[in-house]
Amino acid sequence: MQHPHEVASPVVSVRPVTLAAPGRGDDLRIRVSAPATGDRLPVVVFSHGFGGSLDSYAPLVDYWAAHGFVVVQPTHLDSRTLAITPEDPRHPEIWRIRVEDLRGVLDQLDRVEAALPGLAGRLDPGRIAAAGHSWGAQSASMLLGARVLDARGVPGEDMSDPRIRAGVLLALTGSGGADLTPFAAEHFPFMNPDFTAMATPALVVAGEKDQSALTVRGPEWFTDPYFLSPGPKSLLTLHGAEHSLGGIPGYESAETTDGSPERVALIQRLTLAYLRSALDPTDSSWSTASAELAAGGDPSGRLESK
Repeated sequence: MQHPHEVASPVVSVRPVTLAAPGRGDDLRIRVSAPATGDRLPVVVFSHGFGGSLDSYAPLVDYWAAHGFVVVQPTHLDSRTLAITPEDPRHPEIWRIRVEDLRGVLDQLDRVEAALPGLAGRLDPGRIAAAGHSWGAQSASMLLGARVLDARGVPGEDMSDPRIRAGVLLALTGSGGADLTPFAAEHFPFMNPDFTAMATPALVVAGEKDQSALTVRGPEWFTDPYFLSPGPKSLLTLHGAEHSLGGIPGYESAETTDGSPERVALIQRLTLAYLRSALDPTDSSWSTASAELAAGGDPSGRLESK
């Protein structure tokens, strides 16, 4: 597999690819991106934030694919491209259907592989990670073992998936209950997570200035997934970062309130290093990148692990 100092591979992608999704009401549309060369390629299933689509998050997707990963991006039912209204009977269950979308990708990896010419036989189904931003991070976290507490505080269904070996959780919301604003508590009952069984290794990325209208707490709310889950976990705290984390939702994205190419570059480098090492214990990318950041090599963020 390539390493950061090597020349990035050309990326090939295909969109939309349609996967069967019985009972969903709409087929599952995905984008598949991969390096033009290489084999035994690890896979990242990426879940977009609220309103996004298979076309979102190009700054991360392009980078990961150029450096040796196959990235699969489903379009969830909350996407602006689908225009599903709150009156739709599926609306209250979108958070659950999102997780099923990710699992549907895993169930149909053969279709994913066949959809992109030249990709057949080049995937490594034993090395799969889940990643996501904001609501997408919540969806991905469920595959890692996070659960949703009901009104009595009882953990709901275990939706973890043993096929997922690691996770990258970008701007994942924290604890529910009294930490939520009344609006969030009323409208988003799934925002009441239990991280105590989120045992799959993960990198949590939080913005130091990510002040959410959904919580009565400050930006430290976004570090809950790290502190309230069992190890092994790492936490990357980005100095000055708001919810867009410098601009990961897309190139020149209107959602970005804190544009910073340097911050995006740091996220690219560190998430790539993390994914490489998490999916291949013989790969030293993460220890090298961690040491460089700890040595003061980049003022954009700080890292801790457990």
